[in-house]
Amino acid sequence: MRDMLLIALFAFLGAAGAGVLGAGALWLLRRRSLTTSVSVVAAVAVTAMLAGTLAVAQAMFLSSHDLSVVTTVVAMAAVVSLATALLLGRWVVARSRELARAARDFGDGGDFSAPEGAATAELADLSRELAATSAKLAESRDRERALESSRRELVAWISHDLRTPLAGLRAMSEALEDGVAADPDRYLRQIRTEVERLNDMVGDLFELSRIHAGTLTLSPSRMSLYDLIGDALAGADPLAREHGVRLVGDRIVAVPVEVDGREMSRVLGNLLVNAIRRTPADGTVAVAAERSAEGVVLSVTDGCGGIPEEDLPRVFDTGWRGTHARTPPAGAGLGLAIVRGIVEAHQGRAAVRNVSGGCRFEVTLPMAEG
Repeated sequence: MRDMLLIALFAFLGAAGAGVLGAGALWLLRRRSLTTSVSVVAAVAVTAMLAGTLAVAQAMFLSSHDLSVVTTVVAMAAVVSLATALLLGRWVVARSRELARAARDFGDGGDFSAPEGAATAELADLSRELAATSAKLAESRDRERALESSRRELVAWISHDLRTPLAGLRAMSEALEDGVAADPDRYLRQIRTEVERLNDMVGDLFELSRIHAGTLTLSPSRMSLYDLIGDALAGADPLAREHGVRLVGDRIVAVPVEVDGREMSRVLGNLLVNAIRRTPADGTVAVAAERSAEGVVLSVTDGCGGIPEEDLPRVFDTGWRGTHARTPPAGAGLGLAIVRGIVEAHQGRAAVRNVSGGCRFEVTLPMAEG
């Protein structure tokens, strides 16, 4: 028993010395290739076995013949171990370089394509993470391009919509100044109308800038849907009469909501104005409020004839006005973007879908607690 303990002690001391030298070699070679590190580990394992054997032999526990046999076996094991380590290291390094090239192409703005062939579990996990990141960045680039396109359209349409009333204001003011206006009172009324239009446009721009900057402050309070929708219908009634459109609001559930009354009035007002202007005379615009699994759904259904399916995802984009809405009174394409911003600030959701003869705008809001 005592001899076995001494053999274990000498073997441990010899192997520990080899392990310390191997650790030092790994530290010095830490910036080298993985192949070098794997080879050092294999060499340390074989050297530790050989050092332990030599330490036991020096303590006279092994004969010369036995030492020669063990040394020969260890030498053969060293050759096989180093060859295996080199093959493994070169394979892992090759896979790493392929993954690095794929990641470099991905970083240059392309899509990530995982290298073909087998890989270690860690490299496979890294490939999957890079593929997922590439997909997210592609979506972000698409959204950025869409936003940039919306901004360009917005600037172009705002410039057009500002130039037209400003040119009219300049012409009417010059006519009044020169005293050649046949009906000064009519000119003054028209000037006031154009100024109100410009003021509304500036107000929409200011509201949209607050939404995009995240500075829209809400003051929610508990209120009745009857009052909210009733006020919106009363405010839109003159415009509906002017366009010969009938307003209907007879499907409203008695569900309280906790919203900012002023901002939600703006949401309903924008939806109603948009629906009235795009519904032909003798048409109907219907407002409803219903319960749903997500809360309360306020809807405005018009008779516009429908929106092309390819345009539905862009309806709430900033500056979007549709193919046939590029002239006043269509506005600058800000109303629906403001609707979505205000609704999302209330933790709600705005959507649109086509129905028979028109389209249906839906605003989903959470129900008030209790």
